[in-house]
Amino acid sequence: MTLPAILCARRFDAAAHAPFFIGDERVGWIRRTDVDALRRWPDVFEIDASVRLNPSLADVNTRSAALGAVIGALYAEGRIPGWRDETYAIRNDFDAAPLAFIERAASRFFGTMTYAVHLNGIVKYRDKAPQLWIARRSETKATDPGMLDNVVAGGIGWGFELMPTLVKECWEEAGMSAELAQTAARGRTFHVLQSLPEGTQAEQIFVYDVFLPPDFAPRNQDGEVGEHRLARIEEVARWIEEGELTVDASLATLDCMLRHQWIDEDACEGIDALFDPPPL
Repeated sequence: MTLPAILCARRFDAAAHAPFFIGDERVGWIRRTDVDALRRWPDVFEIDASVRLNPSLADVNTRSAALGAVIGALYAEGRIPGWRDETYAIRNDFDAAPLAFIERAASRFFGTMTYAVHLNGIVKYRDKAPQLWIARRSETKATDPGMLDNVVAGGIGWGFELMPTLVKECWEEAGMSAELAQTAARGRTFHVLQSLPEGTQAEQIFVYDVFLPPDFAPRNQDGEVGEHRLARIEEVARWIEEGELTVDASLATLDCMLRHQWIDEDACEGIDALFDPPPL
């Protein structure tokens, strides 16, 4: 049986979306039901079977300004929810030069690639099985409110590298010191492409593990986490099977469990395909 999170990570119908191009590079996917909303800006978009940024917008600054005006209008109309006031770069590779900059909340409307770090918080004991710290997302979160999550998880804004982002998120979400956060070890990297109510999540997820002292207790600092709980491995596995963890957190946790041989590979049918970008 394939776990729900693994199925959802590639639950995407390309035929229901128009590819979004900047120049010759496809940088996103826009739902066909949303394409008509962009026709009022012919100076910004060329629209046929696909949506292309007008080639007259020839550099990062002009593209970003034009997209910013569109995004502001779409947000005012309620088409883009959950304004984050964070800048994301449009780029298909984490190390690539940005083609434009947009507000984070608009990334799923346009289906552009985003990047995130997820941290598994592991507690090892001398006399019993290891456990995992699990967070519950705040009910006010713009995405997946109230769902279970990794102890730390966060998007990577423009200008941040992997470890600095992880250190920042560790403090904000769990009150974890920089010294402790920097002991985290890199896991594997997942690629998610799924349809969501707010658009398309095209995301590359960098997984990390950290071993936490038995006396460490996470303390949220930014209001984005409702609670933390320390759970047995089998309990977390059940939450994943029942769909109580977010898709992203489920994949990061399964990666951890597989690498530490806490679960059998047969229980994660299809997960290996998620290490590679989707063939679209």
